[in-house]
Amino acid sequence: MRKPSPSRRSAAAGRTLAAATLVVAGLLPLAVAPAHASAPPVGVRAAADGDDHDFPSGGLSPELRAKLDQAVQQVLQEAGIPGAQVGIWLPGKGSYIRAFGVADKATGAPMTDNLNMRIGSETKTFTATAVLELVDDGLVGLDDPISKYIDGVPNGDCIKLRDLLDMRSGLFSYSADDDFVHALLSDPNHVFTPQELLAYGYKHDNVFEPGTQFQYSNSNYILLGLVIEKMTGRSVRDVIHQRVTEPSHLERTIFPVGPELPRPYAHGYTNQTLSGQIEDSTHWNPSWAWSAGAMISDLHDLKHWAKDLATGTLLSPATQAERLNVLPTGIPGAGYGLGIFNIQGWIGHNGSLPGYESLTIYLPEEHATVVALLNTDVFYQGNEPSTVLGKAITSIITPNHIYDIPVEK
Repeated sequence: MRKPSPSRRSAAAGRTLAAATLVVAGLLPLAVAPAHASAPPVGVRAAADGDDHDFPSGGLSPELRAKLDQAVQQVLQEAGIPGAQVGIWLPGKGSYIRAFGVADKATGAPMTDNLNMRIGSETKTFTATAVLELVDDGLVGLDDPISKYIDGVPNGDCIKLRDLLDMRSGLFSYSADDDFVHALLSDPNHVFTPQELLAYGYKHDNVFEPGTQFQYSNSNYILLGLVIEKMTGRSVRDVIHQRVTEPSHLERTIFPVGPELPRPYAHGYTNQTLSGQIEDSTHWNPSWAWSAGAMISDLHDLKHWAKDLATGTLLSPATQAERLNVLPTGIPGAGYGLGIFNIQGWIGHNGSLPGYESLTIYLPEEHATVVALLNTDVFYQGNEPSTVLGKAITSIITPNHIYDIPVEK
């Protein structure tokens, strides 16, 4: 959960999965869904406000919808974001479901509100939930050392599972290693194993003693994926499906086995390339992200996941309380817990990997939900585009709780 730093831009993939703002990837051409039959002007496509069954009474006021339309369109224009899906659900006020811009720059196919997209580090919320379910089952303990389950981890006798979950292990993130970045960008279709990923991080000394500081590290969540597999005897993909996404009724949220991205989907665009030029990264293989960031979802699944995650639907009250015990990150108003953040009262996670960004947050105080999916990860004025968009939205709907991760000056 580090702040994005322009000086790290050359270490492209090093910040990619860092939920990409908080320090705090397909070979088959699949068709984009057709646009909605009727579309509002200025590149905005809207689902019928209030069509979500949780909000049968209708949508937001015309004035509020107009403000949101203008704010989102301004961010897309200024930040050069090709397209975005935005969902806002405000109990007692209504809902706002909009698609902006294009899903495919080559064809001009418009973004719609039902396209599958890669969600990057939001994957960590699913991995963490699976681990915490094992805690509830008595199969693992939060204060167990990682060496109890996985051999060869530097200082593994002192690093607890809790330290991995809350980004306080001190392990160097493999995705910040220059050799890893070059390997990924040289061959985005390469299939990385978890052990191969961890080896890139293990080349470096640990950054600090476990439990003493916060530093976002993707290595932590690769290790947690291995713990899940060892203690269940099943793949992390199957465990997350059977124990997390299926019980939460998330029918379009998947952990891919390869580069597949199911129809309908939006193309993703990144400048995390060897040339530094923007390229279509839609079908890059996400094996390099694995249990730290490989998953796929859509706007409506994430809306439901936001509440399940924040309220602990799948966990015991005691374990959910452990999850929500966020600790300081060094960013004012931002804390990180067990695979979850709290930023100015908004609970959830963000995600980023080449070509895509996501933001899924829930405000318990108002039972409000915001989900944003973008088909680019290109920085804007030193910040993640999802952060810029999240700030613009929450400044309008919850001015006392503005989602923001300030750029380090």
